[in-house]
Amino acid sequence: MTSTDVVNAATLPLGDDALILSHRLGEWAGHAPVLEEEVALANIALDLLGQARVLLSMAGDEDELAYLREERSFRNLQLVEQPNGDFAHTIARQLYFSLYQHELYGELAVGEGPFGPLAAKAVKETAYHRDHAEQWTLRLGDGTEESRARMRAALDGLWKYTGEMFQPVDGLEGVDWAALEGRWLAALGEVLGRAGLALPEGPRSGAWAAGAGRQGLHTEPFGRLLAEMQHLHRSHPGASW
Repeated sequence: MTSTDVVNAATLPLGDDALILSHRLGEWAGHAPVLEEEVALANIALDLLGQARVLLSMAGDEDELAYLREERSFRNLQLVEQPNGDFAHTIARQLYFSLYQHELYGELAVGEGPFGPLAAKAVKETAYHRDHAEQWTLRLGDGTEESRARMRAALDGLWKYTGEMFQPVDGLEGVDWAALEGRWLAALGEVLGRAGLALPEGPRSGAWAAGAGRQGLHTEPFGRLLAEMQHLHRSHPGASW
């Protein structure tokens, strides 16, 4: 596979993950539980948006790819499109994804492929995202009975979407996905153990099958997210600021 083939195959999955989760986190603007957390979530969303812009620009026109594609053309994980829910739900989604993204970009950063420069910068950002999610998991898991119950319910509810993260992505053949999953599970287990929480049980496959989001098959909330995200651009085609 040539360098161009690698870019064409892998940029959309990685870019769409970052773009869609950025949008989800942006939905907390004006609704976060405290002002400091509103700033933190906005900063994470901006980091992810920056990653998405770089990746989508590698594949084509970033605006067209973000705002003019149909639902079946997006290749993001089903995990990142799940609604925010309560704050514990957002943190559980962030914990699962940031641990995965930090491990993945750490591996890509030491390689010689076209994603090395991006990964070298992104791995520093994802280290912060990971720490933020871990600290909140500890606070909620080791907090009150209510916060612990909400965190446990959120982890259990999103568990079925985590298996898709470790399905091989075309263009990233150098990644050892089994080893990546092992490191992810070990890191997750360590965090949950400190928080007084257990790893969820049950299958780790999405609404249809593991890898469905990568195939363009998405869950019901994604259609509403896409309509909101694309509304302004589609309403004013060709507009410039």
